[in-house]
Amino acid sequence: MAYETFAFVYDAVMDATLYQKWLAFSLRHLPQTKKVLELACGTGALAVEFAKAGFEVTGLDLSEEMLTLASDRAFAADVAINWIAGDMLDLTDIGHYDAVTCFSDSLCYMPDEEAVAKVFQGVYDLLETGGRFIFDVHSTYQIDTIFPDYSFHDQTDDFAFLWDSYAGTAAHSIEHFLTFFVKQSDERFERFDELHHERTYPLATYQQLLKQAGFKTIEVAADFTDDAPQADSRRWFFVCEK
Repeated sequence: MAYETFAFVYDAVMDATLYQKWLAFSLRHLPQTKKVLELACGTGALAVEFAKAGFEVTGLDLSEEMLTLASDRAFAADVAINWIAGDMLDLTDIGHYDAVTCFSDSLCYMPDEEAVAKVFQGVYDLLETGGRFIFDVHSTYQIDTIFPDYSFHDQTDDFAFLWDSYAGTAAHSIEHFLTFFVKQSDERFERFDELHHERTYPLATYQQLLKQAGFKTIEVAADFTDDAPQADSRRWFFVCEK
C-alpha cells in the first residue's frame, strides 16, 4: 500500500506522542540490541528516535514519498540511517539484524493470513539467533467495535483531511476512506481520495503463525504496556525471539 498523497500530510495528522510510546516499549524489550530494521518506517519519526538512542538503524518502506520525508527528517536530526524502498513481503538480500520492529498496525495492511505468515517467515530468516521481532496490530475489538463508523476531520491553512471508516467484507476487517484537499502553488485546493484496507486476526492466529515461522518465545502485551491483553484492549504488542 503506497501512501501517495497521504505522505504529505501524514506528520500533521499523526499523534506525535505515539512515537515516544513505541520507542519506550521497544527500549524495554531490546536491552542488548544494536542493529535494528524498522519495517514500514513511514516518514522516519521512530527510526530517527532509534538512531538518536544509539541504534544502527535501517528503515524500509514501500512508499518512496514517505522515504523522501524520512531522509529529510534524518538529515535535520543529524543522524545516519539506511533507507530501503521495498516491500515487507520480500525481505531477501537486505542483510541480517539483531532486531526488527513493525509498528503503527502496518501488518494489518497485509491482504490475508498467508501474507502475514510470509512477513513472519521473512523476518525470522533475517534475524540473528537470539534476535527479537517486535510489532503491534489492531485487536479484533478495535476493528470490530471501535472503528466501524469512526470519523475524523482536520484542517489547516494548507490542507483539509477527512477520514471515515466502515466495516469491511472479510472477518475483522475495516475500510478507511480518506479525502484530502491540498493547497497547490496557485492557491487552489486539489482533491485526492484514497481507500485503505486493514485486517486483523484472533490473537491465537498470530501466535500460531509466529510459531510456524520458527519463533521460540512469543510474548503478548497490550496498549503500549507490558500487561496481558484484555477483552477491550485496542492494540496488541508482540515480542518474539528467534
